[in-house]
Amino acid sequence: MTKRTLYSLALLLIAGLVLAACGSSKKTNSSSTAASGPGKGKPAVTLGTKNFPEEFILGQLYKQALEAKGFTVNLKNNIGSTEVIDTALTSGKIDMYPEYTGTIVQEVEKSNTLPTSAAATYAQAKAFEEKRGFTLLAQTPFYDRDALATKPAYAQQHGLSAISDLKKAGAFSFGAPPESKTRYQGLVGLQKLYGLTGITFVPLTIGLQYQALDSGKIQVADVFTTDGQLLSGKYKVLDDDKGLYGFQNAVPVVKKSLVSSEGPAFTQTMNSVSALLTLPAIQKMNAAVVLDKQDPAAVAGQFLQANHLK
Repeated sequence: MTKRTLYSLALLLIAGLVLAACGSSKKTNSSSTAASGPGKGKPAVTLGTKNFPEEFILGQLYKQALEAKGFTVNLKNNIGSTEVIDTALTSGKIDMYPEYTGTIVQEVEKSNTLPTSAAATYAQAKAFEEKRGFTLLAQTPFYDRDALATKPAYAQQHGLSAISDLKKAGAFSFGAPPESKTRYQGLVGLQKLYGLTGITFVPLTIGLQYQALDSGKIQVADVFTTDGQLLSGKYKVLDDDKGLYGFQNAVPVVKKSLVSSEGPAFTQTMNSVSALLTLPAIQKMNAAVVLDKQDPAAVAGQFLQANHLK
């Protein structure tokens, strides 16, 4: 055996020992924390998500962070729109799910008043949920409003910078999820609050509105302000100058009894995740899932590990 061969084998052996040591220490820390964490022995939690990628990411973030603390989480993914998942919550099929404060106020409570701040929206949403036997944990720093987007060329052609300007465009096709047809934060509000009468409504599955804009199938689309596609510069978001879409910070809606039965570490863990979710953070994760086709579980796991929550 030559000196070069012996040297190569020695290097491989050293590398193997280092990798084994790193792998075993990481695995031991993770498994031991979960096995002896504050969630050990607590009742299982059923977590639901709505029907679009950001919700899949949020579900995985909360699930994996809780599991790292020893809690048992059953995830029911892709349940449906607010109307559908709220029924799952109130019927006991799920214990909690991530929602948006303004959606609770306007679409679940169906309030006739629009709160004038993020704090007021949160307070009104929490008061409403607590009357029903639920509560809200801490809200995220980021908000995810619905917004109207169009192609820059169309905006320039008609002088569009705000939703009110759409009156100058006359008739146009508007693409949005099917439930938007009957929502105030949708077609109803655009007609009543903004006085837009020339709208042809085109129902679209969430995520397909950008393709529809690109192909010319629609001229205006309902989008989310946290969409990764908006980072491309290919779309013009119109200013909501009359405040139709309100304040939409993400927040876990949780069964009240669950907060007590799971103990303080449960709430602390959920709130720790929410506190990290800034607009740049959620946009990057959305882009990784939607544009780069990465798995939401993997994206969430990487984020938690980078922030020492897993």
